[in-house]
Amino acid sequence: MTEPLVRYTKQDGIAILELNNPPANCYTYELMRELDEAILDARMDESVHVLVLRGAGDKFFCAGADIKMLATVSPQYKYYFCLHANETLNRLEHTPKLVIAALNGHTVGGGLEVALACDIRIARRGAGKIGLPEITLGVLPGTGGTQRLTRLLGKGRAMEMMVTGRTMEFEEALEIGLIHHIFESDGFMDRVLEYARQFVPPNKAAFAVGRIKRAVQVADETSFIGGLCVERELQQQLFLSHDGREGLTAWVEKRTPRFTGQ
Repeated sequence: MTEPLVRYTKQDGIAILELNNPPANCYTYELMRELDEAILDARMDESVHVLVLRGAGDKFFCAGADIKMLATVSPQYKYYFCLHANETLNRLEHTPKLVIAALNGHTVGGGLEVALACDIRIARRGAGKIGLPEITLGVLPGTGGTQRLTRLLGKGRAMEMMVTGRTMEFEEALEIGLIHHIFESDGFMDRVLEYARQFVPPNKAAFAVGRIKRAVQVADETSFIGGLCVERELQQQLFLSHDGREGLTAWVEKRTPRFTGQ
């Protein structure tokens, strides 16, 4: 039986999506199709509240697109391959459930572009480098890198990173805001899952977390007034939700709320 290119498992309300294409977990059209399907499975599963994305093994999160594949296929294939990869990462980014990237190894090129489509990035100390070195191949970061990195770091810093193609240690990435946390190597995934569980009911109102994510995504994509309109509609959804009522009632009754994610 052929090993899946994206392993999908569930644990305590968390869906774990593992890129599984050794040695560097590079992505192909086939891997992106499996990732797309896994994202949809997690989105539609009411028992899943958080997604964690990681790479198989301990050397690479993902080293980006399969260069050998790109060197042999037609320009038309490359175009539709990039289009589908963009659509897959857009689906990940717009899924109203928190997505955590567990950067367990080198995170370069398209691998960083995948991580940029996640909401929180946590790196394993001393596990590798991070950056967008596509310029060394004579191309640009074509899976959302030019757009997401600029929105995250600002035009000047993003431009310098991409035109030099420089990669950096995770510690420097933490300093500039490219990643959120660095966890120790020993027990890394256990620590990531422990972090993720704080967003799973009854600990946190996961439905509200997802609506906060949607509002923040809209903030990057629309006007201030338009964003406020979306914010109000999402707030109304929360007022009508079980967790919204539970949170307010628990505060009045001076007790700890028990959220269900609904």
